[in-house]
Amino acid sequence: MTAKLNLKRIRALQTDARENIESYSDPETPKALEQYTAKMKAVLLRDPQLLESLPEYLPVALYGRVKFVPEAKVKWQQWLSTGIAPSWDEFKTSAAFNNADIELVKAIRAFSESLLIESCAVIFLMEHGDSMGNEGQRRSTDANDDNDADDDDSGSDNYNSDDYSSDGYNDNDDDSDEPGYDNQYDDIRFNREKPE
Repeated sequence: MTAKLNLKRIRALQTDARENIESYSDPETPKALEQYTAKMKAVLLRDPQLLESLPEYLPVALYGRVKFVPEAKVKWQQWLSTGIAPSWDEFKTSAAFNNADIELVKAIRAFSESLLIESCAVIFLMEHGDSMGNEGQRRSTDANDDNDADDDDSGSDNYNSDDYSSDGYNDNDDDSDEPGYDNQYDDIRFNREKPE
């Protein structure tokens, strides 16, 4: 039976992981994210069960440390677009881990192989997928924008009634006769502004 990728969960993990990463990405403390992920990896290596309640920690810990070869990118795009999870044999040739992370990867696989695959899917989406995955969505949005622009053009005649001038503003819009109008502010100018 073919395993499925839970795309809704992967998107939620992506959001949580991105928020964690962004909170530690500060130009004033450039090593903050690296130090945070190093501590996180040490904690997860000691106790992978933490991922039951904090699954977003794994993609954060491995972020920027997983490589996807060009041939694998096509596979990942296919897996994510169809929602079909790769087998372990397919997965292990599609993601390359740093030697320093192999021990953690083995510990996580022993705890939950599917979580390791999901986490790599999250990393792939963060590195490649937002532009790739939203391509079709962006095209349909652009088409909608074009339609909206057409609608705006066709509806522009609605403003050319007798109450409005051709520039769309009411010619009779003089607020000086409104109750409470005070013309003392009419002569206020900014510095160096010449009087009319």
